[in-house]
Amino acid sequence: MSDKISCVITDDEPFARKGLQGYMEKIDFLDLKGVCEDALQLSNLLQQQTVDLLFLDIQMPHITGVEFLRAFRNPPKVIFTTAYEQYAIQGFELDVMDYLLKPISYDRFLKAAWKARDYFTQKEQPEIAVPYIFVKSNGRLEKITFADILFIEGMENYVAIHLENRKIITHTTIRSLLEKLPANQFIQTHKSYIVAINKVETIEGNTLFLQKQQVPVSKNLRDEVLGRIVK
Repeated sequence: MSDKISCVITDDEPFARKGLQGYMEKIDFLDLKGVCEDALQLSNLLQQQTVDLLFLDIQMPHITGVEFLRAFRNPPKVIFTTAYEQYAIQGFELDVMDYLLKPISYDRFLKAAWKARDYFTQKEQPEIAVPYIFVKSNGRLEKITFADILFIEGMENYVAIHLENRKIITHTTIRSLLEKLPANQFIQTHKSYIVAINKVETIEGNTLFLQKQQVPVSKNLRDEVLGRIVK
């Protein structure tokens, strides 16, 4: 991100698009790069340019916002804009930045915009590498040292972190946790699994063996996984 966050609005309702545009014009750190009527237009736009943030409606013709986000590999950050609050859990699973319920007030839109600015500002700050993270489990924060992790298993709204001697359950997503792990030490092998590269002992077909545990490898990720593990 530079001084501004590049954004795209996607909504099949003209009134909703106009309202979001009006809000965006009042916020100097948001830079509107395009306005789309549906996910197909958005897909074409994202093939032409890179943006930081999508304001994405959910209920749209042809492809819903949820379907689009699930199918798009490495999408920009997303703020859902919808009249249907029942999609909140799906938004959490997809690691969206915020969830705005229509009709959207300017105050609520501004709060979401500041949340996005805080995220991109922190992302640009140089990080001091630490060999651990903290996760919330059973009402307390648990310190997890990277060297102790065997693999991580996604289970709907929860993630199981398998250590050498125990397992920790935390309320988060695979995608969110992967962003916090050092890329040179961990790799995603399947939509529901991340493994510590140096803990893999045996590879047989599409299965990795780590101590007494087995982890699957997706067919579409197999070449990438083997390339990282087998030097």
